[in-house]
Amino acid sequence: MSNENGGEPESLPVETDSSTNANASGAESVHESSAPASGAVSSKSSKAPPAPAPESPEMPPKKWYILKVAFNREDTIRKALEKRVKLAGVEAYFGDVLIPTEDVATFTRTGQRRVVKRKLYPGYLMIEMSVTEDTWFLVRETDGIGDFTGSGGRPTPMDDKEVERILKVARPQAEEGQSLKTAIPYGRGDRVRVKEGYFQNLEGEVDKVDEANGRVTVIISIFGRSTPVELDHWQVEPA
Repeated sequence: MSNENGGEPESLPVETDSSTNANASGAESVHESSAPASGAVSSKSSKAPPAPAPESPEMPPKKWYILKVAFNREDTIRKALEKRVKLAGVEAYFGDVLIPTEDVATFTRTGQRRVVKRKLYPGYLMIEMSVTEDTWFLVRETDGIGDFTGSGGRPTPMDDKEVERILKVARPQAEEGQSLKTAIPYGRGDRVRVKEGYFQNLEGEVDKVDEANGRVTVIISIFGRSTPVELDHWQVEPA
């Protein structure tokens, strides 16, 4: 616009677009912030920490079980099973393999006394083990072993009181004056003949067997009356 006085036209103030400047400033700051700082490590390049290894399953507790085995091969089968456990490297899953026995006194024909081990349960073993699919298979595949006792196709652990009772007999504590049972080859109802003593050559029926003291009670007919007579077991023989 011309000046009324004929002078130079006045210069009009130029308005700056504040939004444009703001955008430029913002773009500049964005550009600066996007540049990685010196020495900084990009999050994309850093590796995630390795996942923890899965924990191994806890070993089931060891319990006592009964194994059905071939008759008169108990000791051979026990040794074979212990060897297989060692070769497989699973000793941690197994405890004792036991042939339940008790010490008894026997007498030879000449009257000589000797102590022998008598099997409590012929044809069976007791085993302390942690049952898993692998240990169960290892035991069952051992030559001479039939199977575990149990129901529903699974091994059934023995009752704790029964285990305690058997171990008390099979592993007696050494005590002074501890008496041994005497192995007496007769049972109630067996027919025997007295071979020594006052009733020699008389026959009778075994009524009681006292293994702790090595004696038998025999019912003998004396003067037509049944009379119980207590004898040492070696005084009688099968009739």
